Amino acid sequence: MSSTAAETIAPLSGDNRPFAFRQFSPETLKTALRQMYLIRRFEEGAEESYMRGLIHGTMHLSIGQEASAVGSCLALSDTDQITSTHRGHGHCIAKGAEVGRMFAEFFGKETGYCRGRGGSMHIADVTKGNLGANGIVGGGLPIAVGAALSMKMQKRKDVVVCFFGDGANNEGAFHESLNMAAIWKLPVIFVCENNKYGMSVSTERSTAVANIAERAVAYAMPGVTVDGNSISAVAEAVHVATKRARAGEGPSLVECKTYRHRGHSKSDRNRYRTKEEIAEWVAKDPIGRFETELKDYGILDEAGIAAIRDSVETEIANGIEFAKASPMPDPSEATRYVYSD
Repeated sequence: MSSTAAETIAPLSGDNRPFAFRQFSPETLKTALRQMYLIRRFEEGAEESYMRGLIHGTMHLSIGQEASAVGSCLALSDTDQITSTHRGHGHCIAKGAEVGRMFAEFFGKETGYCRGRGGSMHIADVTKGNLGANGIVGGGLPIAVGAALSMKMQKRKDVVVCFFGDGANNEGAFHESLNMAAIWKLPVIFVCENNKYGMSVSTERSTAVANIAERAVAYAMPGVTVDGNSISAVAEAVHVATKRARAGEGPSLVECKTYRHRGHSKSDRNRYRTKEEIAEWVAKDPIGRFETELKDYGILDEAGIAAIRDSVETEIANGIEFAKASPMPDPSEATRYVYSD
């Protein structure tokens, strides 16, 4: 979330507020809401730009899943690392990415994070600990294990948060990665964003267990299923897992049950979900829920929320203009930055 771990406050005795409100300062919580807005408006802005023909190819939006991204990264520092997925815009922003450079990458511009070579599915920013999104389902799992092994060999106290979707839990890389991380007690937290569908196939049809976190028992690590639309529930589960990993006790599996409001990708005709199901989950929107909590606990009022929204709108508009004005890559340098010198 920042160059150092998020500021924490000592919990009061008998305090029955949700975990995030006991663990983090009001300023950290306000920043978390702003990041959730930034993710939502970035993706809506990208969607609008796609419809206008400014972005080519496809994209996978995580609108509705903002709490799992921000909650998981809430107490991470720049030296902690993440691996992401093809639906990874939220993870990138939660780990500190600049939306202008992200838009530029989408637009295929030289000022993008990957100089316009990667696009939506391959944004990385090593300076913030973001080892990159990945177009391969489950592709980030072994990368996270390798990064965590490096941390352990260097005797660092940092951790890796590995994001993946429910579709990846049936890939061989999932099982191999969890097994190896458990054997070597590596500091990695596996965060499964279970949005109920791997493309168009529901978890009920594709996965034998009711909760993906149950698979942790096969690898002798803790596994917990949480409400992925509650930033506090996500933050608490990842906090516990992170504390365990920093202490040298090994990996954990956190399953965040959430939902994507949009289709799998821009080419998804969305015929496998009912309007009623979508409406039911939209009503559980994580941003509105967090807003209500912040107001209930006296952290923000309507004016404060409106001010955050306005600042996000300005940042998004500036980011899009930055991307539009940025230069296109020179075709004669197509392989520059792609291959090592």
